[in-house]
Amino acid sequence: MLNDLAARLAPHYSRFRVSERLLLTGHSHQAWPDVALAGQIEAFEDAALEADGKWARAMAKAERVRAGLRGFLGDPAAELALGGSTHELVLRFLSALDLPARPRLVTSDGEFHTLRRQLARLAEEGVEVVRVPARPVETLSARLAAAAGDRTAAVLVSAVLYETARIVPGLGELAAACARRGTELLIDTYHALGVVPFRLPDVESAWVVGGGYKYLQLGEGNCFLRVPPHAAGLRPVVTGWFAEFAELAAERDGTRVRYPRGAARFAGATYDPTSHYRAARVLTFFAEQGLSDTLLRRVSQRQLARLTRRFDAFDAPERVIGRDRDAPLTAFGGFLALRSPHASVLRERLAAQGVLTDSRGDHLRLGAAPYLSDGQLDAAMDALGAEIAALGETRADTAPDGRAASGRRPAGRGTGGGTGPRALTVRRGAPAPGRSAAC
Repeated sequence: MLNDLAARLAPHYSRFRVSERLLLTGHSHQAWPDVALAGQIEAFEDAALEADGKWARAMAKAERVRAGLRGFLGDPAAELALGGSTHELVLRFLSALDLPARPRLVTSDGEFHTLRRQLARLAEEGVEVVRVPARPVETLSARLAAAAGDRTAAVLVSAVLYETARIVPGLGELAAACARRGTELLIDTYHALGVVPFRLPDVESAWVVGGGYKYLQLGEGNCFLRVPPHAAGLRPVVTGWFAEFAELAAERDGTRVRYPRGAARFAGATYDPTSHYRAARVLTFFAEQGLSDTLLRRVSQRQLARLTRRFDAFDAPERVIGRDRDAPLTAFGGFLALRSPHASVLRERLAAQGVLTDSRGDHLRLGAAPYLSDGQLDAAMDALGAEIAALGETRADTAPDGRAASGRRPAGRGTGGGTGPRALTVRRGAPAPGRSAAC
C-alpha cells in the first residue's frame, strides 16, 4: 500500500509537477494538491458575488479549517484561535501573561526564530528569559520543568526541534509540572502536525500553537492557537476587533474592554480569507484520500529509513557530513537532518541540479513527502552522494566558502548505483538556490 501511495497521489499535484521534480522540501513547503487552486478561485468568486457580504461564507471556511485542525490534534472540542502566522498568535499569548508579577520566561536554545527573536527582544526590555540547552533532548522536558520556578510566567518549547528533527519527549510530564506551579506551557507543534501524531488530551493544560504550511499542505496563513480551558478569564493586551465581531451592535461603556468566551478572546482583525478557502479544500482532499496523521507518520518513517540507508552507504567522514546516530528513527520527525560545515554549499549545489532542500545553520535538511516515489528519493540521494564526494576531493584545496579555490569542481558520482547527478536535468523555471522562509 505505501509503495503505491506516491503513484496514486502524484496526479493530484499536477500544478507542482511533483512527479517531474525532486522536491525534498516536505518539511518546509510541501506541494499543494490541485484542489488548492480551486479554493483560491472560490474565494475570489465569493468576493465578486457578495462584496463585503462575503464574510459569512469566509467564516464558514474558517470553521472548516478549525474542524480539520481539531482532527489532527485529537480533540473535536478544542478552542482554536486562527491567525496568519504563529508569531501574531504567540504575541497574543504573551500579552495575556502577568509578566509584572511573574517576569520570567523559560525556553530552549533550539527554538525557531519566531520564539528566539521575540524572546530576545523581550529580554532587552527587562523580562528574564532563561534558555535551557536543547541537548540532550531526552532530558529537555525535565530540565525545563526544573528551571520553571514560582516567578515563571510561561515555558515555551517545540514538540519537534526545527534544526535536528528530534522529537521532544516528556511533554505530558512537563505540562503537569507547569500546571502544579501555575505556570503556562506553550508548545509549538509546527514540525509535528501532520507527520508526528500529537494529541491534546496528553497535554490538557497546555497552550498549543502551530500551522498547516508544512506537512498539511495548507499553504500560508493557516496558523492556530489552542486556548486551554483554564484560560477563560485571561485578557490579552494584544487584541483585535474580531474578538467582538459577534457583539458589534452591543452598547459599550468605554471604560473596560470586554472579551467573549473561548478562543474568540484571542481573535485578531481583518485578514485575507483566501488562505482558509484553500485550506478547506485541501483538508477535504486529505480526508478523501485517507491521509490521516497515523498513515502519514508511517509513510514518513518509511521514507526517512530509505534516505538514511542511502546516506549511511556513502560512509562519509563525520568531519564532512554526519547525522545523529544516538536515537532510533522513531525519535525523529519528518525530515533527515545532516550536520555539516558545508550545509549551505551543499544546498546550493543540489538546487543547481534540481534537487530542492534547505539548510539551517550547520544542518542540511531533506524532507520527503507522500507524493514522492522511491525512485525520486534515490535520485536525490545520488546527487547528494556526488556532491559529498566532490567535497572530499577538494577539501585540501577549498576556499572558505566551500567552493574549489581553483574555480573548478572535480567530477564526482554518488554511491549505491542508480541515476547519477549528471543524468539529472534542471527544468526551465526551477527556482534559484536560496533559503526557504519556512522553519
